[in-house]
Amino acid sequence: MVTAIVLINVHRPKLKDVTENVMKIKGVSELYTIAGEYDLAAIVRVKDSKQLSDIIVDKMPHHIDGITHTKTLIALDVESKIDLAKAFKIK
Repeated sequence: MVTAIVLINVHRPKLKDVTENVMKIKGVSELYTIAGEYDLAAIVRVKDSKQLSDIIVDKMPHHIDGITHTKTLIALDVESKIDLAKAFKIK
């Protein structure tokens, strides 16, 4: 499983539409509205890097109007009290 945090800047009048459309993307497990340099933080959990690339290179910037900039942080390792792959049904 590949996990990434995608920080998203949004054209403010489109925040609600962007939020709804990001949550429709398969692999986005959570979406947080945040304070600071970015507007949203999406948690993406997918099977492999190809699926992640499809989301951050194609779906977010080209299919969702209102996203002005993204920054992706890819997790290298995780410590968790639960089996995340099992919890999110990622095979």
